[in-house]
Amino acid sequence: MTIASPPPTPAAAGRARSDDPLAVEAAGIAFANPIILAAGTAGYGRELSGIVALDKLGGIVTKAVSVAPRVGAPAPRVADFPGGMINAIGLANPGLESVRNDQLPWLLDHLADAPTRVIVNVVGSAVEDFATVIAGLEDVAARRSAARAAPDAYELNVSCPNVRAGGMEFGADPATLRAVVAGARAVTGRPLFVKLSPALSDIAAAARVAIDAGANGLTLVNTVPGLVVDVEQRRPALGFGSGGVSGSAILPVGVLATWKVSRALPGVPIIGVGGVASATDALQYILAGATVVAVGTAAMRDPRLPERIIADLARWCAAHRVTVRQLTGALEWPA
Repeated sequence: MTIASPPPTPAAAGRARSDDPLAVEAAGIAFANPIILAAGTAGYGRELSGIVALDKLGGIVTKAVSVAPRVGAPAPRVADFPGGMINAIGLANPGLESVRNDQLPWLLDHLADAPTRVIVNVVGSAVEDFATVIAGLEDVAARRSAARAAPDAYELNVSCPNVRAGGMEFGADPATLRAVVAGARAVTGRPLFVKLSPALSDIAAAARVAIDAGANGLTLVNTVPGLVVDVEQRRPALGFGSGGVSGSAILPVGVLATWKVSRALPGVPIIGVGGVASATDALQYILAGATVVAVGTAAMRDPRLPERIIADLARWCAAHRVTVRQLTGALEWPA
């Protein structure tokens, strides 16, 4: 496994522009605006080319990357319900080799002249898988001569099951979570964001473990476990049975988790995600303590929505004469 030294600071990284009300900084990365696409909703960027102006977004989190290709869960994988959507994709993806040789180079080349940040979502079936994926991507980055050779950061999805531990989520056991983050930290100097499940009994405690182990920031939250039943068939609506709930139903869950963690770990960058479908939704996360906000399910239904959220957020800030940086964590709690 290649041990990577800290990379040079990207040209677009560094401090947010003080004269731009939407510009923010998280884990040393400058974002032109705080709105990014959540993992699993935009593939590896190519799928949205020509539909979404990727260069207008603050960033994109790629679909998951695992060591080996994953076929995923049986169909149907997605079902709507009045409060949002439930899915059981099974982390289907083409695997490390395909992503590092094809998918990721395309995305980095496509955004070579854009300020859009690229964050790669990483999953595994065992603790060492996370470091293996990242080391593989770092090795390619070291050999690329393109203007933009590597992603800006990695997002560790520790909500997926640790197969060797009987299926328990990586993030549910402090020792395992610590090992995953420390292993990833050993092979890259790039920022690491750890994505946590809202189902954790103490999400702030898990967040502290991740940061102490070497993470630079957190992504809050992943989907909420749930079950939707097709009453006519008397069967689950998904082929896998249960799945992860996303959409408007989980907005308050994500905002509360963001507030709890931002209070417990002041100053730690947070990517807020879950149920965002408007500038008002994004502002809730920002006020609760998020620096960056990811749009997921709503963008799948309306791929141009993130661009409108950015425009609406700019108008709101102008009307209130504030910057996003001034709003981050500015929630006033009742006495």
